[in-house]
Amino acid sequence: MSTPLEHVFLAAHEDLPREAPGSEETTALLLQLAGELPDRPRIVDIGCGTGPATLPLAAATGGTVTAVDTHEPYLQRLRGRAATAGFGDRVRTLVAPMDDLPLPDGEADVVWSDGAAYIMGFDAALAAWRRLLAPGGVLVLTEAEWTTPEPSPGAREFWDEAYPAMRTTADNVAAAQRAGYTVAATYLLPDADWAAYYRPLAARIELLREEGVDPAGLDAVGREIRVREQHGTEYGYTAFVLRPR
Repeated sequence: MSTPLEHVFLAAHEDLPREAPGSEETTALLLQLAGELPDRPRIVDIGCGTGPATLPLAAATGGTVTAVDTHEPYLQRLRGRAATAGFGDRVRTLVAPMDDLPLPDGEADVVWSDGAAYIMGFDAALAAWRRLLAPGGVLVLTEAEWTTPEPSPGAREFWDEAYPAMRTTADNVAAAQRAGYTVAATYLLPDADWAAYYRPLAARIELLREEGVDPAGLDAVGREIRVREQHGTEYGYTAFVLRPR
């Protein structure tokens, strides 16, 4: 059973253009960094939300995308957007947990995940998703990371609650190599990618506040925005382009 805070969280995130930092420009860049792909690659987009990466991936590659999330309303919106964009026959949705995907081994030429791997943890994601890759396949994911070796107490307090396993890029590169991957590229997402996520979220929170939604719940949902404003130079999202060795 969901809690009142979860209700407020879902209300605040309803109809947002994205559920994590990112942009179409970053998606395009990461596709370039991924290197040569088959003519019509098979892509699995894990934690896809409403499809901010799904649709650009389908458009840019001409491939098929299996879009995975646990929240059916997000997938319903994605199916509508895909149909409107003319990709209805190349985008399929799947309600499934990211740590137990009902997909066969070798299902994907590209496994993609924007801002979702932290839910199960970076190391667990690398281990669980590797089997999905076909020979020559590539894993592209973004991960929350410290950008300083000495985070301030304010930043540390928030992330120790939100993601206590958060590490630096160097730590995650080493972890990926230990897990049997070659690190083809890393890329720290720019501030504009955070603004693309937080500006609509902040506007949605204020709208709900005007509608009388629980102020304490809205403050809790908006806390991450305030932490970013105060401590944004101390952490970020880094994209990893990984190939199994």
